[in-house]
Amino acid sequence: MHDKKDESLGVLIEEFLTARATRKPSPHTLAAYRRDLHTVGDLIAEDATATPLPLAELSITDLSPRVMRSAFARFAGPRAPASVHRAWSTWNSFFTFLVAEGVLAGNPMPAVGRPRALLPQPKPLRGTDTPEVLLASVARDDGRQRDPWPERDVAVLAVALCAGLRLSELLALRVGSLAGRPGERRVEVSGKGGRPRVVPIEADLDRVVADYLDSRRRRFGARSVRPDSALLVDRHGEPLRRGGLQYLVESCYRRAGIGDRVPRGARLHALRHTFATRLAEDGASAAEIMRLLGHASLASSQTYIEVTAGQQREAVRANRTNRVLASLVAVDRE
Repeated sequence: MHDKKDESLGVLIEEFLTARATRKPSPHTLAAYRRDLHTVGDLIAEDATATPLPLAELSITDLSPRVMRSAFARFAGPRAPASVHRAWSTWNSFFTFLVAEGVLAGNPMPAVGRPRALLPQPKPLRGTDTPEVLLASVARDDGRQRDPWPERDVAVLAVALCAGLRLSELLALRVGSLAGRPGERRVEVSGKGGRPRVVPIEADLDRVVADYLDSRRRRFGARSVRPDSALLVDRHGEPLRRGGLQYLVESCYRRAGIGDRVPRGARLHALRHTFATRLAEDGASAAEIMRLLGHASLASSQTYIEVTAGQQREAVRANRTNRVLASLVAVDRE
């Protein structure tokens, strides 16, 4: 066995997080790993002795299947199944790392039960014409804004709605990410987990982005639109950051008066879900949606198909002719 078996749980957790960091996860993902490891680790330490130990004094050899089952039973009590499933996956990855490093002979997590992970339900903008209302409203100059920049605002919304990018993917775009000849234009995306993908863009979206870049040249000069420059910038010409992009999208919702059509908690992600939902409504397969959205599994993409099918069935059920048929069938049975 590796001599690291004598190192404390706290030290090994930090080594695991360092190894994970080389995969370039988002800061939020890395923070979630740390939180899950430390929260369950604290419960293990409380079970170990009458006086709770800090992680720096807890040995990895103390983590038997029985200890892990007990800790996860306590962890699961006040938490949602999705949170428990995520923590289980984190600890499973941690033990897999320790086995690969020769610290442990085996992974105890298969002996620890976990709830079934439920796929999150899509949260597109509500209302059949909401995307169009949003874009048309934002395209108009708003006299209430101190420094209106409708070309930039429309470009942000249009890329999210017509390419289905995540927030982190939008922030990572460069001016040179839009490539290809006329009629074959595409946006090259650095996706989740570093997985690259290419999303085709149509001529109308290409023109929207071109108009935005022209307006940016007028504001900040030609050097501001070099290929390696961030595609999305604030009113000072600086790359948009996470909070600034979220605030921009929320302000667009307010200006368009569609706040009540945005699912709670969706914010910018509602635009990505709207893109995927419309793909499903227009007949795209789960495999096509998977490729365009950069999903790691087909199951995530299939959710849009299933939700859309359910909505279509509800619409058919609401057809007044069906109610007439129901009454006719009732008469025949009498």
